[in-house]
Amino acid sequence: MSNDIIGAAKPRIDGPDKLSGRARYAADHYPANLTYAYGVFSNIASGKIASIDVEKAKKQPGVIEIFHHDNFPKLHRSPSNFAQQNKVDEARLPFEDNNVYYGGQFVALVVADTFENARDAAHFVDVTYQESKPVTSLTAALKNGDPKQAKSSRHTRGDADSAFASAAHQVDVTYTTPVETHNPMEMHATTADWNNGNLTFYEASQGVVFAKNTIAAVFGINPARIDARAPYIGSGFGSKLWIWPHAVAATAASRELGRPVQLVVPRAQMFTTTGHRPATHQNLKLGADANGKLQAIVHDSVNSTSFVGNYVETCGSVTKSLYDCSNVRVTHATAQVNQGTPTSMRAPGAAPGLFALESAIDELAEKIGMDPLALRKANYTETDGSKSLPFSSIHLMECYEKGAKEFGWDKRTPEIGSMKNGTEILGWGMAACNWEALKRDCNARVALRADGTAFVSCATQDIGTGTYTIVAQTAADVLGLPLDKIHVELGDSAYPSGPLSGGSWASASALPAIHAAAKKAADQLKGYAVEEDAVFADAKTDDLSLADGKLSLKGGQSVDFVQILQKRKVAEAFGEAYTTGATGDEYSFRSFGAHFVEIGWDPGISRLRVNRVVSAIDCGQIVNTKTASNQVEGAIAMGIGMALFEQTEYDHRSGMPVNNNYAEYLVPTHADYPEDVNVLLLDYPDYKFNDLGIRGIGEIGITGMAAAVANAVYHATGKRVRDLPIRIEDLMSA
Repeated sequence: MSNDIIGAAKPRIDGPDKLSGRARYAADHYPANLTYAYGVFSNIASGKIASIDVEKAKKQPGVIEIFHHDNFPKLHRSPSNFAQQNKVDEARLPFEDNNVYYGGQFVALVVADTFENARDAAHFVDVTYQESKPVTSLTAALKNGDPKQAKSSRHTRGDADSAFASAAHQVDVTYTTPVETHNPMEMHATTADWNNGNLTFYEASQGVVFAKNTIAAVFGINPARIDARAPYIGSGFGSKLWIWPHAVAATAASRELGRPVQLVVPRAQMFTTTGHRPATHQNLKLGADANGKLQAIVHDSVNSTSFVGNYVETCGSVTKSLYDCSNVRVTHATAQVNQGTPTSMRAPGAAPGLFALESAIDELAEKIGMDPLALRKANYTETDGSKSLPFSSIHLMECYEKGAKEFGWDKRTPEIGSMKNGTEILGWGMAACNWEALKRDCNARVALRADGTAFVSCATQDIGTGTYTIVAQTAADVLGLPLDKIHVELGDSAYPSGPLSGGSWASASALPAIHAAAKKAADQLKGYAVEEDAVFADAKTDDLSLADGKLSLKGGQSVDFVQILQKRKVAEAFGEAYTTGATGDEYSFRSFGAHFVEIGWDPGISRLRVNRVVSAIDCGQIVNTKTASNQVEGAIAMGIGMALFEQTEYDHRSGMPVNNNYAEYLVPTHADYPEDVNVLLLDYPDYKFNDLGIRGIGEIGITGMAAAVANAVYHATGKRVRDLPIRIEDLMSA
C-alpha cells in the first residue's frame, strides 16, 4: 500500500452530499402512495393489556388502519442466529400477545395518510391495563433473587481465590454503571414498500444483510425477494445493528395495506424499544505482591437484562487478557428488569468493564504507594493469558511512553489536591484502553469503466465514520486514480455481501476484499492490453503498471486505460473478491492504547471539567489519519459522557423512564469537550491479522476513558467515585 494515499488525511468524499442535502436517510424516501405510521406505547412497565378501544381513533382524519395484538398478521420469530445473519435482541414480535414487559413497549400502530394525522390519532387509542408490580432496577432485581450465570463467557485460570487471599496488597471493591441510551441524531426509521411479493425497505441499519435476512425469516420468504437499503445512516453506536419491533411492524403494515409505510421512532421511545447499554454491578478483587506484580484478578459482573431477551454485557472481556497474571477468574451474570432488551453500545462489555478494572488498578497503585503508570508497566504482557497465545501485534508500552511524554506525566505530583491552576485543583489520571480485533467474511466488486472512472460496491455501510472515503482510498491505492474518479456505493443488500458496521470490524473486513477486487480489475485490464492486436500485444502483464489512469510498459509507452477498454469494446474491466473472517489460532488479535486526562475542579463554584486529553492508540495500519483521529475524538466525547453525564433514569414506582429526551438525558456539549485533545496514532500494520495490516478503531477510544476521568477526579479531590456518572454532589465535600 502506497503512502501518498493510504494514511493521508483525506476529507470525506460523502461530505458534499451531506452538506447539500443530497444524502438521503431512511425517512427521506417517499414512494408513491406512501402512508405514515405512528406507535402507541405502553404507559406501564409490567402487566397485560385488558382492552384496547380503537373506534374513536379510527374516526380521526386520514386514518387508514390500526394494528394491535387482536389485529395483526401471523408472523414468525427470527432464529436470531449470528452465523445465519438474522440476529435480533428482542425475539418477541410486535403485538405478539397482550403482555407488557417494559414501559414504552409497542401496543398499537396507527397508519394514516400523513405523519401528523397518524400521530394525532394515536392519542385517541384507548388502552386499559392490568398492571403488575415492575422490577425497576438492577438493584431491585438482585434483591429478588440470584442472577442467572452466563457460563459461556466464564474464564478461569490458576487459583484466583487462594492467590488473592495470600497477596501482600489487596483491593476488593464494587463499581456500578447505569443504563445508558444510544442517542444517534438520526432516529430509528423504516420505509417499507412491497411490490408483487418483493420488498424494498430503507432501514436505519448498521447491517443491511442482517436486516434482509431477519425480515425474510420473520415473513417466511426468500431473502432474494428483499432489498434492504441504508446508503446513509445518522450513526447508531450499536443500537442499529439488529432489527427492532418497529421495523417488523412497519413492514407488516405495508404488506397488509398494499401501500408503502414509513415509521419513525419518536425520541422518547428510543429510550424504550431500540436497546440501551445495561446497568452493571462489578466486583473487582486485585491481589499484588510487594513490588506491585499482580497475583490475582477476580472480576465478577452482573448486568440488567429484559424479560423478553437475555443480553450479557461481558465486562470481563478485557480483564482476562490485558495484564500479566496467572490467577484469574472472570464471570458474568444477568438479572431481569422491566426494561427493553439491552444491546451493544459502543465497546460493549469493555467500556463499563474497563471503568471498573482501570479504577481498581489505580486503587491498587494508591495502596502500594506506586505511580499508576509504573504499576501498569510492571504488569505488561505480550501474551494473551486467556488463550496462552502471543498477541499478533502489540505496542502498548509505546502508547504508555509516548502518551505520558506528550501529556507531561513526569510532572505529576502524587499527593491529593497538590496540583493547582488558579482557583482550579488539577487532577491527572490515566487508564489503559483495549478492544478485540475482529473481522468477518466480505465480498466486494471493483470496476474500471470506459468513462474513465472506477466503481466500488459492497453491502457494508457507512454509519458516519468515513467508510466511503477509506474504501475509495483503498481502491485508489491499487488503481492509481484520484479520489474524485472513484465512485463508491455501499449500504444495499443487493451489492456483494458485506459485514455489519459494528464491533470495529467493518474496515478490517471490507478493505482487504476491496483491495483484492481492485487488483483483479487491474489484472483484467492488463489482460485486455496484451491480447492479440491490443496496445501491448507483445508484452507480458507483469511488465505493465497502472498509475495516474494509465497503463505503462516498463521502459516504454503509457496508454490511458480508457483506450484499452474502448479498443476491446467493453464497458469495464472488473474484479470480484471474497475475503474470510477466519483468523487462525496462532495469535490473539487486539488493539491497545492509553488515555491521559487532566480535570479541573473548582470547589468555590463546584465546577468540574475535563481540561485536556492525550490518547495514544495502537490499532494497526492507519488508512486515513483524519477519519481515524475523528473516531477516537468522538469516542473520547462519549467516554466523558459516560464518566460525568449519562444515565437513563427510571421512576422506581412505575418503571417508566423519566429523562427520555435530549433536554434531560445529559450528554457532553461543545462546552464540555476539552479544549486540548491530542490523539497519537502509532500506525504499525498488523499483517498477521490481514493482508493490509488494518484493525478497527471505532470502539477502542471509549474504553478506559471513564476510568481515566475518575482517576483524575480522585487525584484532585481524594474522592474515589465508584458509581457512574460522577456527580458534583459526590465532590462538594471534598
